[in-house]
Amino acid sequence: MKRGSGGTFRERFDSFFEITFRGSTVSREVRGGLVTFMTMAYIVILNPLILGGVADVAGGSLDGVKVAAVTGLTAGVMTILFGLVANLPFGIAAGLGINSFLAVSVVGQVTWAEAMGLVVINGVIIVILSATKLRELIFKAVPAQLKIAITVGIGLFIAFIGLVDAGFVRSSGAASPPVQLGDGGSITTIPTLTFILGLLIMGVLMARKVKGALLIGILGTTVIAIILEAIFKLGPSFADGKPNPAGWNLNVPRLPDAIVSVPDFGLVGAFNFDAFARIGWLAGIMLVFTLVFTNFFDAVGTLTGLTKEAGLADKEGNFPRLKSALVVEGIGAVAGGATSSSSNTIYIDSAAGVGEGARTGLASVVTGILFLCAMFLTPLTQVVPLEVAGAALVVVGVLMVSQIKDVNWSEFSIGLPVFLTIVVMPLTYSIANGIGVGFISWVVVRTLAGKAKGISPLLWIVAAGFLVYFARGPIELLFGG
Repeated sequence: MKRGSGGTFRERFDSFFEITFRGSTVSREVRGGLVTFMTMAYIVILNPLILGGVADVAGGSLDGVKVAAVTGLTAGVMTILFGLVANLPFGIAAGLGINSFLAVSVVGQVTWAEAMGLVVINGVIIVILSATKLRELIFKAVPAQLKIAITVGIGLFIAFIGLVDAGFVRSSGAASPPVQLGDGGSITTIPTLTFILGLLIMGVLMARKVKGALLIGILGTTVIAIILEAIFKLGPSFADGKPNPAGWNLNVPRLPDAIVSVPDFGLVGAFNFDAFARIGWLAGIMLVFTLVFTNFFDAVGTLTGLTKEAGLADKEGNFPRLKSALVVEGIGAVAGGATSSSSNTIYIDSAAGVGEGARTGLASVVTGILFLCAMFLTPLTQVVPLEVAGAALVVVGVLMVSQIKDVNWSEFSIGLPVFLTIVVMPLTYSIANGIGVGFISWVVVRTLAGKAKGISPLLWIVAAGFLVYFARGPIELLFGG
């Protein structure tokens, strides 16, 4: 049946999103979209903390309240668009890797408006690559075994993010070991105990195949967190600029004083292309190159993992409307720069909604609408602590890592690149790094093992590009002085 065809509105609606065809239901999609939003909503709070208040080369900074508004606006519009066009159950929002890169490395050289102009250029390049099918060709050139590795690596990555967000894993402050269990090797805080409780609740519900397991777990654990905060008055992990190891990470679970706030969209359109005049063309090109590589392969990797987890990808890892998904994701990068919310990309946190059963773009529409509502209901997005969201991410990580069973470990020329892809993602906190190391090791090891015939020429080109990407620091010093 043609998409959107049918007699009644209900039939056309079902056909448009292919709900029945993909073995889903409207209630499951709505539930999945809600869960995805609840695991992504932190970006409305976190993005202003990363971008807001950081002085650029001219001493200017972005207002945190305005950043929160455009973060919700862009995420809402792009996620709805993605659901309608690509018909996939994934949320789009400001990418954490790129916003951190902008705040830490870019605005020390250019202004915020100029930095966002570079993000727009990055997005235009991504759209062109996607529209011309080059991005799709690269995607299809990736061997199926590496696509499995990407899925597993993302699973470990998001589980690690959940463990760190919850304080279950913390920095040791020493060179070795770099991380440790809790505080000094012990679980000593109520927020981390709440994470453990939430993880157990969600785990048991999942094991018993309870419908809405993740959503029930998130809501139930949040209620428990609110009660604990009311009793113990723990507060945030940082208070008055000082660390509070016993506090909640980012969001304090308490009922807000106000529910509605009016968004300020003053940052929409606050970008320009003057960066090249300020820092020179070579330095500007290298910054754009870094943005494109990070954006390009983070999205490709995330799409690979999520579509496979949702059962929407074939044996080769390809899925319906690949080109549409990549084009819309590229538009998200342009929109993020144009609104000063940073490049918007597909979120691995969407795996929570997939784990809840979401299979179509209807879930994305629900998530997007909630993001638009979040612009006005910012106080409510602060109720769910990261410790609770972290528990959901760990559960979903387990589901994604389970696909490691499909890896051909008997062939070492496959096993080594797959292993490196998997472990580099969580250990370097970057999907793009894991993909790059995997690509490079795949073409080198497989070629020297006498198996070069099966390697796509595009994979060689991309691997060479990653070599430049990993060496961009020395290259900038060599040619840029």
